[in-house]
Formats: sequence, structure tokens, C-alpha cells
Amino acid sequence: MDFKRIVVKIGSSSLSSKNAKLNFTKIDNLTRQLVDLKNQGRDVILVSSGAIAAGMGELGFVKRPKSIPEQQACAAVGQGLLIGIYNKFFREYGEKCAQILLTSSDLENRSRYLNAFNTLTELLDYGVVPVINENDTVVTNEIKVGDNDTLSARVAGLVEADLLINLSDVEGLYNISPADNEKNLKLISLVEKINQDIEDMAGGRGSSVGTGGMQTKIEAAKIAVNSGIVMIIGPAEDKNSLLDLVKMAEKKEYNIGTTFLAEKDSLSKRKQWLNFNLPPSGKVFVDKGAADALIKRGKSLLPGGITGVEADFNSGELVLISDGEQTIGRGIVNYSSDEIEKIKGAHSEEIKNILGYFNKSEVIHRDNMVIGGDHNEY
Repeated sequence: MDFKRIVVKIGSSSLSSKNAKLNFTKIDNLTRQLVDLKNQGRDVILVSSGAIAAGMGELGFVKRPKSIPEQQACAAVGQGLLIGIYNKFFREYGEKCAQILLTSSDLENRSRYLNAFNTLTELLDYGVVPVINENDTVVTNEIKVGDNDTLSARVAGLVEADLLINLSDVEGLYNISPADNEKNLKLISLVEKINQDIEDMAGGRGSSVGTGGMQTKIEAAKIAVNSGIVMIIGPAEDKNSLLDLVKMAEKKEYNIGTTFLAEKDSLSKRKQWLNFNLPPSGKVFVDKGAADALIKRGKSLLPGGITGVEADFNSGELVLISDGEQTIGRGIVNYSSDEIEKIKGAHSEEIKNILGYFNKSEVIHRDNMVIGGDHNEY
């Protein structure tokens, strides 16, 4: 069995009818397939959208409300309704489920990140199917600009999954937007490396019910593959689509949806957390010698190679590392921006004389640093 632990993400539009209310037939079909996978001896985790959509139907919204308080109200009503429906169907198939509500801050804080891992693995040990959703009743930024695509990839890395399946109302990644030119439309079945051409293919917007689009799915794929996880974008509509996608992936036939192969040199669990879960608080600039030492030799960042800082940040926060032309990495600093301004260009032995105290000889230790990858601005 190639894929022992599988995370499945499904979007709001794949769970809802056109009137924005939940479609029980779709949820029943999804639940049955998850139980079938579990009966094969696999661990399954579901990242499910639909709380806001469920609340929309209950509160009488035909279209997704635009204001944050209205969306939060829909989520508050819909979360209980959604997990109740999942619980009903899972129990009909002889299984149990549990609701886990997460926000980005839960995954940014190291202790809460590890607590989430412990809770999820314990549930799996007890044979319970975790049903995860973003806690839309309390978040604001996440509702406006994010969705469960990225969350599912971060969860897949958290639980050390082998496979992430993103079920959607689209077949997969196309070479052009399906709405643009049907004549030249081609489904990309296999992506061995996510490059700029692949990112350029991701365009268009999601449905009126969900918040996501192909761009967020590509972002999720980048997180997954760099965490050593195979990811598939596939259709949710077919009766056995989930089972077919798993079977296809294990046979390596790649004839349904779009499969993104995992990177061979994947990040360690700690570096996944650093790279994909922590927002940067500032930037540290380094000279060419330091940049070469970081990129080519995997060294720690010492004060001697630092030329400057940008923004105010404290010790223990994550910062971007720049060579002056481009961002080359990120890491957790042992000193604040004010302290680094004082010790930049100095030898490590001089830190105590300059500051009057000594913390670490490295500004960023190599174990707390990721070089390369994606680097979002703060």
C-alpha cells in the first residue's frame, strides 16, 4: 500500500446544490468512499468546506454574503449543522467522526501545532475520522483571502500524510482557463515540477459558494510536494471519484485529474512548519559571502555577514533573508532588529562587548532556517 495516510479536501461547491443549501446525496457519497478507504486499512482525514454554505441556506442567503460579520454568522450556524450531517452519515456506515476547527494562528504557534498533531494522531489511533475546517466564526483575513486548499496542505504536512486529494468542481489543471478557449483546452494529467509555466496556467475564480480557485490549489500543491506528499486535483462529482483517484495514484496511471509528484528532497517536519506556517515579521539583508555560505554550504547566519534589517521584529520571530536582489530564505532570529543593527558586520566574539550580554553566536541557526522555496512578504 503506497498511501497509508490520506487527507481529502472538498470544497463548498462540491457539497452544495445550486440554491446554496447542502446536498445530502453528495455528502453521503463522499462519506461512503472515505469509509471504504478506511476499511482498506488507511488513515483518512477530511478537510471540509461548507460551514458558511450550510449557514447561508439556513439564514436565507442565496449568494455568499460579502460582509465579514454575515459570513461569520453563517459559519456559526453552519458548523454545527455540517458536522451533525457528517456524524449521521459516518455512523450509518459504522464509523465515527470528530470536528477540529483550526485557524492559521493554531499552526503558527509551535506548541499548538504540536498539540494539533497529537490530537489528530490520537483520533486516528482510535479509528475516528477527523473532519477539519477553518474556524470561520473568529477569523477575518482567512475568510477574505484564504480557503481550505492551503489549510489542507498544511494539515497534510502536519499529520505526515502520504497523499492529499483535492476534490473540486473542476476536472483538474488545464493549460488555459476552461472558459477561454475550449478548442485548445487540454487537461494537464501529471506535474513533476511546479514551475512558472504551471503557475501561469492557474487562473480564474472559484464558484459563488466557495472562496477558492485554481491559484490556491497550486499554492497548496507547492506546500504538499515540498513536504514529500503527492497531491491530486480531481473531480468530486463522479460516484466513486475518490476511490478511483487513490487507485489511479497507486497504479501510477495518471488518467484522472492532475497529479503533482512529491519532491524527492522534501523538507523536514520542523522546516515545513517554518516555511509554510509562520508569517514573516521583517527582513535581514546579507552580503554575497554570507549568501553563498547559506545557499551552497548550509551554514548558520552569523552577524558578520549581515548588512542591514528591514522592519521591527523581536527575538524568536521569523524573518526573510535577502541578498539585496532577491529573498533567498527565511528563519527564526535569535536577536531583535535593534540588536542586529548593532551587531551587523561584527564577529560573534564581539556580541557581548557590543550588547553587554550574549545570547547565541548565530543570528539564525541552520536548523531554524529554510533556504529556497516560496517567500511571501510580510
